[in-house]
Amino acid sequence: MIRKCLESELETIYEIINDSAVAYKDRIPADRWKEPYMPMDELKEQIRDGVVFYCFEDKGRLLGVMGIQDREDVKLIRHAYVRTCARRGGIGVQLLNYLRKDQEKPVLIGTWADATWAIDFYQKNGFHLVESEERKFLLKKYWTVPERQIETSVVLTDGKYIRSQRDLVE
Repeated sequence: MIRKCLESELETIYEIINDSAVAYKDRIPADRWKEPYMPMDELKEQIRDGVVFYCFEDKGRLLGVMGIQDREDVKLIRHAYVRTCARRGGIGVQLLNYLRKDQEKPVLIGTWADATWAIDFYQKNGFHLVESEERKFLLKKYWTVPERQIETSVVLTDGKYIRSQRDLVE
């Protein structure tokens, strides 16, 4: 079952993120890795900044989380993580589809450039990588991340974003 996470589940969200984020260790730049990957104060700040987390629950246990954030004229998918023990079971796809359903605004996703498995996942689910200059523009406009992370990240967009940009050009 997918549902909005409860405030009382903050510790579990933290646990899932940091369990799953181990996949990034030795893949992302060493100067961007830290342990825990997302400290509790950073998670709380993300929530204060408007990230709303949804969870995948099975038999009373949370197995995955994914956030969505409203940013001006787009929605951002943020912090998509599935417990290591539950990967490759379709949980990420279900969460992504749930959050995309009925979205009128374009949906953007940022991830690490070296996280090829994440990029492949999003591309298999209908997202497209943007070009370098557009990527930098989008990361600066919609995310609050340091310059080093901008240098080492990619942005993927859904069809609505691509269509809206074509409309602006034409």
